[in-house]
Amino acid sequence: MPVLTFLILAACSPASATPPATAMPTHIPISTSTAPAPTSTPKTPDWFNVEMTDVNTGQTFKMSDFAGKVVLVEAMATWCPTCWEQENEVKKLQGLMGNSQDLVLVSLDVDLHEDTPTLKEFVTTGSYGWRFAVTPLAVARALNTLYSTDFSNPPLAPMLFIDRTGGVYGLPNGVKSAQALQNTLAPYLKP
Repeated sequence: MPVLTFLILAACSPASATPPATAMPTHIPISTSTAPAPTSTPKTPDWFNVEMTDVNTGQTFKMSDFAGKVVLVEAMATWCPTCWEQENEVKKLQGLMGNSQDLVLVSLDVDLHEDTPTLKEFVTTGSYGWRFAVTPLAVARALNTLYSTDFSNPPLAPMLFIDRTGGVYGLPNGVKSAQALQNTLAPYLKP
């Protein structure tokens, strides 16, 4: 019996745990001002090619449309107070960055019960001037499977960004200030 207990405890210990192959390539603390550069061009995830509709313009887009740019992606829902806080920080970030043609902001409504009119009203009320889309099921599944199930929990304020080569980087949960986001993204926006 002691040997069986030892084997069970050893199997469950953190030292024996290995990260899943689909884990996010890098987790960058939001407070850092520098981040490592990718060593090679990563394989493009399938969800980059799923069409979404921007509720601000009615135009369709795909993440692959923004190849060569830095894309900040936020998972959100219209009913989420934490999301409102994060949207306001992203709005401030937009002001800090000016008219940067190299930074694309995308907010994805991950609540499968919300629809385009609901999201459009939220965006109009908040005067948010970047891309907002109701998340297609394929994208919601990919975010949860490839990166973290936190992407289906908007109050955690989950965010990631995609660098110019298509590398995907996770940001810590919780509201990130505009300044912290700018500090994190700045190294990736340099020519």
